[in-house]
Amino acid sequence: MTTKALARLPRTAQASLLAVSLLALAGCGSSSNSSSSSASSAPAAPAQTTQAAPAESSTSTSGSSSGSSAAGGSSKLSLEANSGGQLAYNTKSLSASAGNVTIDFTNNSPVEHDVTVESSGGQKVGATPTFTGGSKTLTLSNLKPGTYKFFCSVPGHRQAGMEGTLVVK
Repeated sequence: MTTKALARLPRTAQASLLAVSLLALAGCGSSSNSSSSSASSAPAAPAQTTQAAPAESSTSTSGSSSGSSAAGGSSKLSLEANSGGQLAYNTKSLSASAGNVTIDFTNNSPVEHDVTVESSGGQKVGATPTFTGGSKTLTLSNLKPGTYKFFCSVPGHRQAGMEGTLVVK
């Protein structure tokens, strides 16, 4: 609907349209059936997490905004949702070394988000639960070199641009 068309609607219709839009956005994606572990769910949790339980093991790649390789072929990455509620991550590209990849995902936004990783063939290789106010850790095992997509699976979020590319070398 255009701004001009919206302006012609009565105030009650405008308020109803806004309320329905907000409810649809807030209510979408609250059910996630992926198996992941959470590192911390406290709203005031610091961005730095302590040793978290593995969230999910898979044969695929995961992304990182600050990838650091450690001995044994593992990468630990960080990713954050926009804290102002915009449908965006803090980066659109991540990189990791082949092997085990851990993504620490922080969502201090008032909007629920998750991180889902998909292979170039469209196969889901791992995901965090959908949540708000804290951090979750996603661990993907034995990722092979290639290009992967990471995105928010809450309906409408990926389509609005909440996605990026993970390159595994």
